[in-house]
Amino acid sequence: MGNGNGDVWIEAGFIELAHSGVEGVRVEVLAKNLGVTKGGFYRRFADRAALLDAMLERWREGRAASIAQQTSLDGEAPRERLKAMIQLYSERLNPEGMAIELAIRQWARSDENAATAVASVDAARLRHVAELYRATGLEAEEADAQAFLFYCFIFGQSLLFVERGPRKRSQLVAKSAEKLLG
Repeated sequence: MGNGNGDVWIEAGFIELAHSGVEGVRVEVLAKNLGVTKGGFYRRFADRAALLDAMLERWREGRAASIAQQTSLDGEAPRERLKAMIQLYSERLNPEGMAIELAIRQWARSDENAATAVASVDAARLRHVAELYRATGLEAEEADAQAFLFYCFIFGQSLLFVERGPRKRSQLVAKSAEKLLG
């Protein structure tokens, strides 16, 4: 991705992906959104498929870097790190990031490359969080199961609409976090 020119198209691609799914990521749409001609696109990418590949690669690398950073202990106790991650994912909801995540998962249902990218990101997430659980003293198998529950919770809670508002949600999240950190 050395060429900064391509980044503009990739970013525009993500914005469109978040709004209208992979079907919406079309060269003419992006060119119009960027206020440029399609010529610039073809100087950077062979075709739409090349852009989609670049987007998946960027997302995969970004998620992997992000989870590595979020799980690095930096002198913190593993339980505290897990607790901080639960707060990060459940309190500071990033609607754009979540929309991209969901759009890529939707895309992965019908596209092999997207499915591979998602599987790779999920594997990295589970591996890193399982390591934190092992660091709390759990056996490998227990740690893997806890990491799986952790992510089912992280993603599941973001999809649930809690009837009695944000305060109720944060109470539920806090209680759930206690259980996940048991």
